Amino acid sequence: MTKRKINETVSGSFRDPSGFLFYRDDNLYRQINKSYKDNYNHLINSGLYEYLVNNRLLIPHIECNLDNIDYQIAYKIIKPEHLSYISYPYEWCFSQLKDAALITLNIQKKALEYNMSLKDCSAYNIQFQKGRPIFIDTLSFDKYKDGQLWSAYRQFCQHFLAPLALMSYTDVRLNQLFRIYIDGPPLDLTSSLLPLRTRLKFSLLAHLHLHAKSQKRYAGKTRNVSSRKMNRRAFLGLIDSLERAIGKLKWKPRDTEWIDYYNETNYSDETQKIKITLIEEFLNQSKPEVLWDLGSNTGFYSRLAASRGVETLSFDIDPACVERNYLESAEKKELNILPLILDLTNPSPGIGWQNRERHSFIERGPADTIMALALIHHLAISNNLPLAKIADFFSRTCGFLIIEFIPKSDSQVQRLLSTREDIFPQYSQRDFELEFQEYFEITNSEKIGDSERILYLMKRLNSN
Repeated sequence: MTKRKINETVSGSFRDPSGFLFYRDDNLYRQINKSYKDNYNHLINSGLYEYLVNNRLLIPHIECNLDNIDYQIAYKIIKPEHLSYISYPYEWCFSQLKDAALITLNIQKKALEYNMSLKDCSAYNIQFQKGRPIFIDTLSFDKYKDGQLWSAYRQFCQHFLAPLALMSYTDVRLNQLFRIYIDGPPLDLTSSLLPLRTRLKFSLLAHLHLHAKSQKRYAGKTRNVSSRKMNRRAFLGLIDSLERAIGKLKWKPRDTEWIDYYNETNYSDETQKIKITLIEEFLNQSKPEVLWDLGSNTGFYSRLAASRGVETLSFDIDPACVERNYLESAEKKELNILPLILDLTNPSPGIGWQNRERHSFIERGPADTIMALALIHHLAISNNLPLAKIADFFSRTCGFLIIEFIPKSDSQVQRLLSTREDIFPQYSQRDFELEFQEYFEITNSEKIGDSERILYLMKRLNSN
């Protein structure tokens, strides 16, 4: 992964006065400021931290002593358990965002039992570890005061309920609004985009439509919230109501162009077995710790890599494919695989303050090995990308490359060319090898069974 500067502050953690994340010697630490001392001590001493960690709801940490820390401000330095890849909600499928919402509410209910409450409910506080969502912000817990309002209510609605409702009732692709609105789609926009029938759903009426009207009514006005109270029972009732609302939201993937790709491929059963064997051999040779599978479809080969102990990021442009991949991968417990939505021709950019709060797709690399199976023809023919630019991209994002070349004579390429003129005279095996050899050494290449496809293992030039 990307080499960090010494004492580099994590760009997305500057908003919280309770502390911040920083790197030292390429390790991630969190400074807890003295202003958060009482809340941190209560989190640890009450037993809440132990419960959440033991149930894989909160990322564990160890307390550390570091030099060159301003202990006039700092109370503790902790080192959270390592997560090698940080993903964002606009890269998640429907069920990932729904699971993230439900675990957040579960944590809030449990926190109340220990007289604590979440002060914020950002979707960015959730990451995925071995197929399961996990909360990563240790500084989000405040001591609960009887009668207090839930300060994170609006944020939960914008970060979770609003995008899930839009994905469920309007269009699953609307989770991409997170790329425009870093704090989730505004409630007034959500209300206008949802169909009228959602106003007949009491929970959506209350938490989205009426909530949006209330925000608009009081926008710019001074409100005395100190006199408003919410007892513990009402607080739990609010959480239960949100939990029911989230639980009722569904999205069933409809037929898409690529979700049945494996059923439509022209491989024979024997050729499929040969391809699996070749991929396993190339994985043995490249020995990755972290692998990116680009254009993974429903994740068959991603799970093959993950079953061998490789941490696998499984990317595809089709939300239906990612949804199926996530649900199937979640059934295989302890499989270290993370399915994510990615348009490789328009990948996740850096967004937020100075475009640094959320890192771009490329900044979160490189991977040890990239696997690009049945992808090159989509980039070159469907998207008019020259082979030279494709080779350059891969050289910047991996050390080893397992890539499949599919010739024009293949039925899948013919399918792409059936609706357009063939303006790709330089799309050939010879041109492919020449362009990639500018950046890679071809260490192995094998014809895949009785198909005309070629599988390559390449090593980036000047890589160790």
